Amino acid sequence: MKAVLMAGGFGTRIQPLTINLPKPMIPLINRPIILHIIELLKRHGIDELILLLYHQPMVIKNFFGDGSEFGVRITYVTPLEDFGTAGAVKAAEKFLDERFLIISGDLLTDFDLSQVLAFHEEKKALATITLTSVTDPLQFGVVITNKEGQITKFLEKPGWGEVFSDTINTGIYVLEPEVLKLIPEGENRDWSKDIFPLMLQKKAPLYGCTLSGYWADIGNTDSYIESCRDIFQHKVTVGLREKAAPGKADIHIGEEAQIADQSLSRFEGMVIIGDNTKVQGTARLKNCVVGRNCLIEDGVELEDAILWDNVYLRKDCRVRGAVLCHSVRAGHGVVVEEGAVVGDGTTIGDEAYIKKDVKVWPLKVIEGGSIVTTNLIWGEKWRKNLFEGAMVSALTNVELTPEFAAKLGAAYGSTLPKDAFILAGRDAIRSSRMLKRSFVGGLLSTGVNVRDTKMIPLPVLRYKLTTFGEVGGVHFRQSPKDPSATEIIFYDADGVEVSSSAAKGIERIYFKENFRRVHYSEPGGIDEIPRIYDYYREGFLRALEGDILRKAAPKVVLDLNHSPASELLPTLLTTLGCEVIELNSHVMESPTGSAPDQQQRSLEQLARIVVTLEAAAGFWIGPSGERVTLIDETGTLLSDMEALLCLSALVCRTEKRGTLAIPVSAPQGVETLAMESGLTVKRTKADGRSLVEAGKERHTLLTGGMDGRFAFPVFQSNFDALFTAAKTLEMLARSGQTLSQVRKSIPLRQYRHAVRPCSWEIKGGIMRKMSEDSVDQEASFIDGVKVSLGDDWVLLLPDQHQPLVHIISEADEPARAQELLDQYLDRFESWKLELTKALK
Repeated sequence: MKAVLMAGGFGTRIQPLTINLPKPMIPLINRPIILHIIELLKRHGIDELILLLYHQPMVIKNFFGDGSEFGVRITYVTPLEDFGTAGAVKAAEKFLDERFLIISGDLLTDFDLSQVLAFHEEKKALATITLTSVTDPLQFGVVITNKEGQITKFLEKPGWGEVFSDTINTGIYVLEPEVLKLIPEGENRDWSKDIFPLMLQKKAPLYGCTLSGYWADIGNTDSYIESCRDIFQHKVTVGLREKAAPGKADIHIGEEAQIADQSLSRFEGMVIIGDNTKVQGTARLKNCVVGRNCLIEDGVELEDAILWDNVYLRKDCRVRGAVLCHSVRAGHGVVVEEGAVVGDGTTIGDEAYIKKDVKVWPLKVIEGGSIVTTNLIWGEKWRKNLFEGAMVSALTNVELTPEFAAKLGAAYGSTLPKDAFILAGRDAIRSSRMLKRSFVGGLLSTGVNVRDTKMIPLPVLRYKLTTFGEVGGVHFRQSPKDPSATEIIFYDADGVEVSSSAAKGIERIYFKENFRRVHYSEPGGIDEIPRIYDYYREGFLRALEGDILRKAAPKVVLDLNHSPASELLPTLLTTLGCEVIELNSHVMESPTGSAPDQQQRSLEQLARIVVTLEAAAGFWIGPSGERVTLIDETGTLLSDMEALLCLSALVCRTEKRGTLAIPVSAPQGVETLAMESGLTVKRTKADGRSLVEAGKERHTLLTGGMDGRFAFPVFQSNFDALFTAAKTLEMLARSGQTLSQVRKSIPLRQYRHAVRPCSWEIKGGIMRKMSEDSVDQEASFIDGVKVSLGDDWVLLLPDQHQPLVHIISEADEPARAQELLDQYLDRFESWKLELTKALK
């Protein structure tokens, strides 16, 4: 016997689930809805199927093929127009020469189809409609039958005043082929509205067979979520690919899935985990289904949640009664409320909040800290920028894929002159190489040439850019904040991070895909610079007083982090007369890099070795060669702020005049040191470009950030951990002091720093409130709003790239610094509440 599956609907009411899929292919417990119907038909002996397609037919054809993989034979019929439910079946008439069954491809039911077939046979009906009773018949066709089961009346989608029964048409019919003669060829006809009323009028043998069991028409997102919930509560049983866990009948785990909690004690109710999905740490799952290739991080909570394939949830996300479609990415602490649906490929930033019943169409970007209260549909503004300053940063091979990198390379190349040269370098992480190669491919397609420096310390690349020959540079590295992310940093011809306008230019071309494609005979070329280290080495040695260092001959311990700096720094320091002990100096291409906890262990080990070997100092060099951590001869690790103050003190004690360039958030102690020595201080914005530009000004001796990055413009104004190590040793030798003596002499005051979430929508309002609050006080507006309160100060600094605000205070006494911090935290929360209310 044959069955006709109606699989051609547009699924308009169930968008956004059907934006990229025809409705029968929507995953229901990790399998297309229509597959559950096919299995039901097979259980009742029906294995020859005719699929009526219309909307996105190739998706279904590609999945099922001829049906042999699923144990059925499939014939596809795709009408040229939308002929309605009956007109579409008429289009398949040539395949229907015997009794056949019609069923929708988007139903979920466990009806006994054999019973309706037997009923049809017994009644010798021309058509039998399968009926069932529901509590709310308004959205269906209501049907009434006589004692023999013959249909006497029906009404399509009545109002409550018209309802005469709770028995409805389920859309499952058994028909004799003669019924098709009632349908005019090539015309739109509907079974319920046209053909069955016609049969009733002709007094044809039209019967209704009432069945009990589970039946749900999955017509909108609410019914989809409800159907999944019914499965979780065992109101209906469906076939699952995933196997039940031993002793846990309701927990089903797919192949190669990894669950951190092997006891499964954090799973409640019915939980289905798809193949190759990873559930980490203390994630708690209750009555939910997770698709294939998903990653659920520590602390995530899912309840009545439906996750399709390739979903990535960061720490502490909470999803309840909602649907996340394919390839949705959610950041830390995201909350998705009941009834919400998030379309394919959507990215949700940290701490974002998707309110109840909100629908988000595919490929949207929801910025961190946002509160989404209304649907995001077609044409919504793309609100996220690619760039954070001069850098593009994203999850490796999840958001930042080779395809993305190639397009970004083409966009960058399109902003540069044809036949220009750029430098391209990377760290020792394998994914950096993968992405750089894709990026270079995109660049070459625009006719730009690449000088490939391969693995190289970032300061060397930036130093080369200050010489000649290239119009810019790019460096790939693992994010120092998140090992799962890669950072791509863009530099101009002077080795300075590109300006925001240059970044916007690249971004515009990327989004418009308005790439310059050169003729096939004109792609750019790739070559290398064999003597790039020689340029750097010459400038490096020339900028130091080698004789003083050789006379002091300090012993120094270096942790080189397996970075490319290993090939350069030990040799340079040895040339300057230092006795060098190297740790982790073997340059090793690594697939993962170092985790933050490993770095902390390395620092502690380095500190112990410095003491054991009685070295003058230790230096931990960051993987890209920009960041440095100092260890004094007593094994004390200097914080980034202590390092800034110590280096400032050394400069003040070894130089007679000049300027120290520091960010507005740096401690007041730098001014104290400078004042004592007759030097000056220039405060700048906290971003790297502003600091480096300050370093280019005449008389600048030191540029120091609050993140362990320092530059000595006597050599280069760009951040350079390698030169910082050598310069520190030189200044110690010139001052005649040890590093611990310098550390103990610096004016350390009480410094407090708090970070609070703040959505983009109210950031400006917060800063306005702070400005108004500071109107009668001495305030600085270089970066954020900094209020001076005598010798104490408070800074409210909006984060440039994240939906965050930094609140910093400094005072002599701990209680006073904490009091100021608490006072402005309270003000911030009050302003935030007021502004958020105003938005609603």
